[in-house]
Amino acid sequence: MRAHFEVWRDAALMLAAAPLVYYALATAAALRFFKRERKRVLPNYAPSVSVLKPVRAADFGTYENFASFCRQEYPDYEILFAVNDDGDPAVPVIQRIIAELPLRKIRLLVGAEHLGANRKVNKLARLAREARHDVLVLTDGDVRVGPHYLREVVAPLADRKVGAVTCFYRGIAEKNIGAEIEAVGASSDFFAGVLMAEWTEGITFALGASIATTKEWLGKMGGFKAIADALADDYELGNRIAKAGGKVVLSREAVWTMYPAQTFRSFWDHQVRWARTVRLCRPLSYMGLLFTQGLPWVVLAALVAPARWIAVVYLLAYLILRFAMAWTVGIWGIGDEVLRRKFWLVPLRDAIHFVIWLASFGSNHIRWGSVEYVIRQGRMVPISGNESAAAKPAGEAPGPSI
Repeated sequence: MRAHFEVWRDAALMLAAAPLVYYALATAAALRFFKRERKRVLPNYAPSVSVLKPVRAADFGTYENFASFCRQEYPDYEILFAVNDDGDPAVPVIQRIIAELPLRKIRLLVGAEHLGANRKVNKLARLAREARHDVLVLTDGDVRVGPHYLREVVAPLADRKVGAVTCFYRGIAEKNIGAEIEAVGASSDFFAGVLMAEWTEGITFALGASIATTKEWLGKMGGFKAIADALADDYELGNRIAKAGGKVVLSREAVWTMYPAQTFRSFWDHQVRWARTVRLCRPLSYMGLLFTQGLPWVVLAALVAPARWIAVVYLLAYLILRFAMAWTVGIWGIGDEVLRRKFWLVPLRDAIHFVIWLASFGSNHIRWGSVEYVIRQGRMVPISGNESAAAKPAGEAPGPSI
């Protein structure tokens, strides 16, 4: 019995070292990427651009988010917004911006043809049809950008082999523990995995906060109709462009995204849905995330360690290497101010994230609005009894331009 325990103990101690090695490698990946990109001189390439913004509702930062796209130091671009219906709370904000900036090329579209279960993609399809320019920049409604954003994300498309350019995002969070934990998780952990992917295999996906591409590459990947039922439309768009032969580039330019205050239930539901999305899109990679989660492993190592000093070494190694990765990726690299202010939340976020990782295996269902879907091969299929609501979502019929 003792021999069996020692075998399991030694195995646990070895496995507990895996996330520590990962933290060190991810730190190196961040140093490599940002040092290289900060030295890069971008080509002087600034074609006319159509910025596509499918939006729904409004939050604490909506006006400033939308207005930031109107302050670009870029020669020629238009901004197209799309909402499900003219009662959307974002409509008055967009109309205000149009009135304040009559010389800026801004259009508001209401409604979109129903192509699939993903309403955001339905709106993107209409926006792309209405866009006057070949270069398209897709951003979510809760995204804020700096004045050089368009120059940074469009310039790499000068290389015809580049099919898409995607961006990191920093957090702007309301004073709320759930919002702050979400922001800390993205900048201190999620983007470390993105940088590791960029280093080891190249980027074969896109991040939904910002994607720059062209109509030509959209056509090569099958257009928005091909991903109209996809749960992770950003991942699918980048992945299909990569499969079509396009290079997906990770930009050094980071945008901002909003993290509004939320209840414990809404925080839990959002995190589990996001984790389940990743699991269903990349099941093998998601299983591998277990070996990047240092906190549960070092706790196990400390419990079974044959000597107290070994337990202390594991715990100290976790704290030093985890905080080093968080600082290098999220603060030095991306410049996330939420993480800078709430650095102490990193271990708490790691503990919650492990529980959410486990909970994501509980079901293949997600709820989108009032409709519940089962996910099959990355596509949303309405559960029996929801078909009519999914087939004719409110506000998705084609509507007029405002």
